[in-house]
Amino acid sequence: MSEPLTRRTFLTSATVASVAISTLAARDQKTIQLAVVGCGGRGNDLGKLFSKIPQVVISHACDPDENRAKKLADDLKKLTGAEEGPKVVSDFRTILSEKNLDGILVATPNHWHAPAGILACAHGKHAYVEKPCSHNPREGELLVQAARKYKCHVQMGNQRRSYPKIIEAMQRLHKGDLGRVYAAKCWYFNARPSIGKGQATEIPKGLDYALWEGPAPHKEFRSNFLHYNWHWFWNWGNGELGNNGIHMIDLCRWGLQVDYPEKVTSTGGRYHFDDDQETPDTQIVTFDFPNKKTITWEGQSCVMHPVSQPADVIFYGEKGSLMIRGSGYSIHDLRGKEIEKVAGTDGMLTHATNFIEAIRGSATLNSEILEGHKSTLLCHLGNIAHRVGHALQCDPRDGKIKDDAKAMQLWSRDYTKGFEPTV
Repeated sequence: MSEPLTRRTFLTSATVASVAISTLAARDQKTIQLAVVGCGGRGNDLGKLFSKIPQVVISHACDPDENRAKKLADDLKKLTGAEEGPKVVSDFRTILSEKNLDGILVATPNHWHAPAGILACAHGKHAYVEKPCSHNPREGELLVQAARKYKCHVQMGNQRRSYPKIIEAMQRLHKGDLGRVYAAKCWYFNARPSIGKGQATEIPKGLDYALWEGPAPHKEFRSNFLHYNWHWFWNWGNGELGNNGIHMIDLCRWGLQVDYPEKVTSTGGRYHFDDDQETPDTQIVTFDFPNKKTITWEGQSCVMHPVSQPADVIFYGEKGSLMIRGSGYSIHDLRGKEIEKVAGTDGMLTHATNFIEAIRGSATLNSEILEGHKSTLLCHLGNIAHRVGHALQCDPRDGKIKDDAKAMQLWSRDYTKGFEPTV
């Protein structure tokens, strides 16, 4: 005799059926093939992260430095146990026409982020683009246009958009738990060493430096450029503001529900060391928005905060404040007393999976490229204000700098012939 259908047996049967259906669905799904473009630290992380997602294969490891590409290919072969690892490619542009390639993971230096994403879209490939999504404001505009024109999914790598408890914190801000929220403050601290004074030297063996430069105007190779210090040169990087500030500024903009600023000011400079670094190690940037809302970011690259962790965000509202620390948050009253604390969990894999699900047509992007561009633009405006040495007045409809020809010269850049991004 069969067992009577009780609530317990029903739930057990339903669970088994659900697992079976999910397994069959995963088995029937088309395998998504991705290429990692830029196989250094972040590209290495992304390759391993996306390899954890069922029915996702890293098919290519692309980098002008063949040593980095080969290492990632070998690491992924061992990690996945595949008979063959990703194909090693120097120039990712050569694979964009491959039929089975679905998208690329862009983890290059910043000057390649938007040009690579735009090229991917033009070939019908989706793109996961690391932060900041562009090297300058015009590139961000073009990347958004490319995503729209070619109907491709483009997600920025600001993974906190997918952290469960950070999403919850934003929902609480937006529903009014603090009343009207009008200000946000964020920061990033590190204790980076000096980059010293570089010397002209031979290009390392295995590195195609001309391809590494790509869109950026040529600079003679020097000993303190690669593989990380490019962040601190305007030709390729965006300083600490674009490197790490983007994460926290994105949360501030999200929480305050603001888009483009009216005014941007920046103070600071390269204060700690006397070396080749062009970008500030000490910087405070303020963004004023319509409806009496403001964001402040502080960056200290060469000294750690004695109390705070490296990156935090605080929102201020009529009824109190909310602080995001790591993956969780806490709520405080008007006198600063903690009244609630919520622990969080990492959302890196969730952010990656969200991109894959969007490609499959079963999800919307948590950080669709227009949102990524808006947050990246704030970083660009802060750096432009620093470089021209005065406050910027901006159009709150699109962020364009008003009546300032000197500042608008930095809205775009010069490009190496043949590498100009176009849509």
